Amino acid sequence: MGLAFLQKEIAYVKGVGPLKAEALGTEMGIYRVEDLLLDYPFRYIDKSSVTPINQVSTDETVLIKGVLYSKKIIKVRNTNMLIANLKDASGFIELSWFKGVRYIDKYLELNKEYLVFGKAKKYKGKLSIAHPEMEDASRGLELGLEPVYSSTEKLNKLGFDNKARRRVLSVLIGEIQKQTLPETLPAYLVDSLRLISRQKAMEYIHFPPDYASLEAAQKRIKFEEVFYFQLKLLYTKAQRQVKYKGHEFSLVGEYFNRFYNDKLSFELTGAQKRVVREIRADLGSGLQMNRLLQGDVGSGKTMVALLCMLIAKDNQFQSVLMAPTEILAQQHFNSLTESLKGMGIRLAFLSGSVKGKTRKQVLHHLKEGNIDILIGTHAVLEEPVRFQKLGLAIIDEQHRFGVMQRSKLWTKSFDSKAPHILVMTATPIPRTLAMTIYGDLEVSVIDELPPGRKKIHTIHKTDKHRPQVIQFLHQEISKGRQIYIVYPLIEESEKLDLADLQQGYERLLQYFPPPNYKISVVHGRMKTQDKDEEMQRFAEGTTQIMVATTVIEVGVNVPNASVMLIENTERFGLSQLHQLRGRVGRGAEQSYCILMSSHKLSKEARKRISTMVESNDGFKIAEVDLELRGPGDIEGTRQSGTKEFRLFNIVADQGMLQTSRQIARRILDKDTFLEHEQNRILIRRLMQLNPHEKDWGRIS
Repeated sequence: MGLAFLQKEIAYVKGVGPLKAEALGTEMGIYRVEDLLLDYPFRYIDKSSVTPINQVSTDETVLIKGVLYSKKIIKVRNTNMLIANLKDASGFIELSWFKGVRYIDKYLELNKEYLVFGKAKKYKGKLSIAHPEMEDASRGLELGLEPVYSSTEKLNKLGFDNKARRRVLSVLIGEIQKQTLPETLPAYLVDSLRLISRQKAMEYIHFPPDYASLEAAQKRIKFEEVFYFQLKLLYTKAQRQVKYKGHEFSLVGEYFNRFYNDKLSFELTGAQKRVVREIRADLGSGLQMNRLLQGDVGSGKTMVALLCMLIAKDNQFQSVLMAPTEILAQQHFNSLTESLKGMGIRLAFLSGSVKGKTRKQVLHHLKEGNIDILIGTHAVLEEPVRFQKLGLAIIDEQHRFGVMQRSKLWTKSFDSKAPHILVMTATPIPRTLAMTIYGDLEVSVIDELPPGRKKIHTIHKTDKHRPQVIQFLHQEISKGRQIYIVYPLIEESEKLDLADLQQGYERLLQYFPPPNYKISVVHGRMKTQDKDEEMQRFAEGTTQIMVATTVIEVGVNVPNASVMLIENTERFGLSQLHQLRGRVGRGAEQSYCILMSSHKLSKEARKRISTMVESNDGFKIAEVDLELRGPGDIEGTRQSGTKEFRLFNIVADQGMLQTSRQIARRILDKDTFLEHEQNRILIRRLMQLNPHEKDWGRIS
């Protein structure tokens, strides 16, 4: 059995047909036999043993066997209801149906033995099973673990429910058993890891005879998913290192040393020094650097970026620092200009708002090599922007830029070599997740805050505490401090967002009446320019309170803001809450984060809030967030076109992630291009899984 069978259109499979095939495609993305086989059950019903009726408990899903000794149709609120009674040697149980009553009544025969499967509930004081599955006991119900698949209302209406899908899959598995499903792992891996064959895995994942078989199938499928994911990342990295040599920054010279010795007004943390050493080693290696720099809010990533740009300048190369918003890019430009004053380093700023003569001058000087460091927004990716000799590209809050956008940086220099790439994020990512989604990048972590930074005091309050909270805000403002008040963003309903904001704003005017108090407002429907102006007013201290329905921009620095008050905290995710908290605590004064919520909270919301109150450590918070939310959509996190795992779970299967990565690395260490005979199967499978990626090495 080759690829032809697996690529067969689902419409031509017995039991499907054109109507169901169309629905399977539009509703679930299932078009071919392989798609259906790879859409695994999301749970299994244990039908492995029969329970005596007298041992059945309320809310228990059971399989019972007995004789049907009575049945009748009764009227309940103008609706027909079928009531039947079943008995075995130990007792009696009631069965009931509210739908398809006439059809079921015709099907059921008195004094006949049935196998009955369903969930027992108390109904009018009696144990009853509503809408049970019924099978003639003489024909036998297939015992064992029964698969349950995701479906949609449309598919169910077309008759392609769980039962129909099992019938179709039974036929397909039968076809697989008659032939041979192509293997996708080398024999040496299957043997050494004691994995079952792909053929057996496909059979057991859909129709496991027992739990041991199911576990064996899951182990094989999970390993294959994560192994090929890691192999692709590491293969990409290896190809890039072989194909694309980087600029060799051999000097750490005058500019770096002058700044470090004379201009740096504070001691770098141990973590910052370690990261600078790691980056310096990359820059001097002759290979193109692709490194992710992770660091919590306020950990000093920008200073590390500046030191790297000075190394580029020492080696006669230009640098670019790209930020996702104009206000953040402008903030970087202002702080770097201040830091480098008197150093003779030429900086320039480029964004969508830089137009006319100024824009032309920036583009001209960039091309001529008269600008050492360019700071800007997405505008630096536009067609006319060219560098004389771009050696280093730094991307701040990289998750806000797609891979294709980032890859444009490769074409920006007249020099044919790719620039070194440093991507930075203030969103801490658990190590496991980082290994999964950034496995082709080297990862540096600044896991230490500068000395003297005060821990942000985080407290949880409900509406009954609002008078105390307002009094506290007045006290902070009287000290000359500023306050953020943030409302959650519900993307489905901007009207509701604005209603929340409007009510909140009107209430605030009562507590903080003009002209004594001034309030800035930012919401999603405002023009970018208006939003930036409001943010600027707050940053300059013209307004004391910033009210927002959208998340305050990552990285915006207002050292005088000492309170972050978050309304309806239960509607925010943990990482969002941590990012918001990071907007305060940037000055020397004690800062506070107040989490306002309703009194009634779900278990998850309580966990999120207690985590925030107990910890300021972004990496610990990220671990809890991963546990609560699960792996989520990895493609969304990285925007790299990777498919989500179908069975592998990065929270539950961390050990397998480590193992698969080690194995992939060992294979590539011995056979970088996967040319050995025993590894040909690996390169073929990589190409099958990623048919559109012609050159994996060129995307960072």
